[in-house]
Amino acid sequence: MKRFLLHVLFWSVYMAQDILLSYLWDTARLQDLPLSEQIIMAIGNSFAYLVPKLLFTYFLLYFILGNILNDKQQLWKNIVYILLSLLATLFLFRLTARYVTVPLIYRRLVAVPALLSPVGFLANLMDLGFVAGAAIFIKQLRLQLAGKEKEKILLKEKLETELKFLKNQTNPHFLFNTLNNIYALARKKSDSTPDVVMKLSKMLRFMLYESGKPFITIAEETMLIEDYLDLEKIRYNERLDISFKKEIDNIHQEVSPLLLLPFVENAFKHGISETRFNSFVNIELLLEKGVLHFNVKNAKENTGLASGDNKIGLCNVRRQLELMYRQFDLQVQDAEDSFSVHLTIQLNSHEKI
Repeated sequence: MKRFLLHVLFWSVYMAQDILLSYLWDTARLQDLPLSEQIIMAIGNSFAYLVPKLLFTYFLLYFILGNILNDKQQLWKNIVYILLSLLATLFLFRLTARYVTVPLIYRRLVAVPALLSPVGFLANLMDLGFVAGAAIFIKQLRLQLAGKEKEKILLKEKLETELKFLKNQTNPHFLFNTLNNIYALARKKSDSTPDVVMKLSKMLRFMLYESGKPFITIAEETMLIEDYLDLEKIRYNERLDISFKKEIDNIHQEVSPLLLLPFVENAFKHGISETRFNSFVNIELLLEKGVLHFNVKNAKENTGLASGDNKIGLCNVRRQLELMYRQFDLQVQDAEDSFSVHLTIQLNSHEKI
């Protein structure tokens, strides 16, 4: 229905300007007639040529244009079709002028045109070329815009799928690490095991019902980090020094879920768990006017293994940042006895995926 209305609108606009041009063209030789009769003749003249224009235009739009786009090898064949249809339409124009418009509409007040007049053919060719060219241009423009919109939708779906895949990798990664912690406590028959299981249940509930949202508040993300730190404190007891400093000017500032936790998780999984002495994790979170500064530094021992930046957690979160934010800076420093991550994000530069 929408396409039909667009076609009606196109032909209505075209006929309005064609009637005006026809009136202006004949006003000198019909100046003795009343204005109303001149307008009626202009309307009749325009509608007399409408059928040939419709036939030729829609022949090009739905037969020739489709063939050219779908089968470029038949180009010359389509050119022949265009020329034959153009000649047939121009001849129909001349027949209409000689046997319809002049005797019936203008009542022979103008000279009867020659059937094979070169000037007449040229005038009809310009008239026909204008309407057919305008219709083809609009159709191609609409197809191009529709193609870009389809491409945009496909790209959006691709990015959404990739982002979900990355988040789904992050969740099991965290779960495996925490289950290892519970396993270690269970082997020690630690009294803290029930508390760890309860906190894990709380965090998994968050991941199931909250992490699927496009945004959560920075307060929720911070609370998730604090719960994770509580789990690690139970596991490592006194041999680990944990510091978490935060300054937040707007606790309702929105942030993508599970964006910061992988950095903290990485500090324990690939740092503290492999460190025997002087273990520490220092975390600083500063949020000011929509700009987030997040720093994580942990102790490590030089084991000769690859940098933590190559671990699955940091690789995933780096890609998530690329997909979600236009303005961010992620710096990783792998020193001999420590590993640190410095993240700066303009949270209001979130991409609309």
